Amino acid sequence: MKALIATGHGPLKDNLEVTDLPIPVPGAGQMLVKIAAASINATDVVVVTGGYQDIFPITFPYVPGNDFAGTVTAIGPGVSAYQVGDEVFGQAMPHQLRAIASDTRPSVSTGALAEYAVFETDTPLIAHRPFSVSVEHAAALAIVGTAARAVMKTANIMSGETVFVIGATGGVGTALVPLLVAAGARITATAGSAADGELLRHLGVHEVVGFDAAGYPDQVDAVFNLVLPADRLPSAGASLRPGGRIVSIIFPAPSLEQLGRDDVDIHFVMDMEGTFGGMQDVADAAASGLLFPTIAAVHSLEDSVAAVVAQSRAARPGKVVVTM
Repeated sequence: MKALIATGHGPLKDNLEVTDLPIPVPGAGQMLVKIAAASINATDVVVVTGGYQDIFPITFPYVPGNDFAGTVTAIGPGVSAYQVGDEVFGQAMPHQLRAIASDTRPSVSTGALAEYAVFETDTPLIAHRPFSVSVEHAAALAIVGTAARAVMKTANIMSGETVFVIGATGGVGTALVPLLVAAGARITATAGSAADGELLRHLGVHEVVGFDAAGYPDQVDAVFNLVLPADRLPSAGASLRPGGRIVSIIFPAPSLEQLGRDDVDIHFVMDMEGTFGGMQDVADAAASGLLFPTIAAVHSLEDSVAAVVAQSRAARPGKVVVTM
């Protein structure tokens, strides 16, 4: 099979290539999926460029890719929830990042940026794909859908509250904004260009600002941090009113000391347990039109190195998808 692999840590163009690998074989409790589409995440970029190598040392070749949609082609012993021919989608960490996954029902795989991948079946982070949701949309929605729903439930936004979304044009941000609109929030969000700002206004954002902290709003009820590392959070924290809350999805988890304030609440969300609703909830919300992704570009697997580079530059809003 064809697969995107990393051959080492370093610049993406120098350390990524598409090559042939053996088709993996499912073991007990696992299924083999013929991948139709996968999407690129920031984690893929950080792992390959070496940003996590002190925390998660990996061996090479390494097949990246978390989000996927595809068709079950084989099942291992003890699998009853799925059968050959099922259309499935979800998210799973490449097995070398097993430490990030759930302790009890880990969703891990051989890497989704390949023509075939093996997945664990006993996880809330994989579900049957609704036929009304395309493979591209399903692959783009897996992580952003669970993340957007999790941060909404964590923040508990009430109608009329003011919120500030940092990183609103990314995959999670473009899925989150419509949920905030539905909750009745007054939304300020960051954008890097006039075109991105127009997209955000189309999604329902009330005010668009740049990434310069001097233009950030004051006294908001909640901040959603979707892009900033912990050492850049003080500028975000300064936007909060006393007693406000910040919800961050950027690993590693930030602290109040890093935020530079002790009069607000800080929440870190990485819901690998499906605590706030698993992939079946995402499937239901997507099928009903309540949850949808923004797709920036679609690349073929043969062009997947360019897809990862595009993700690293974050030049376009939404998700970058790879089709097989």
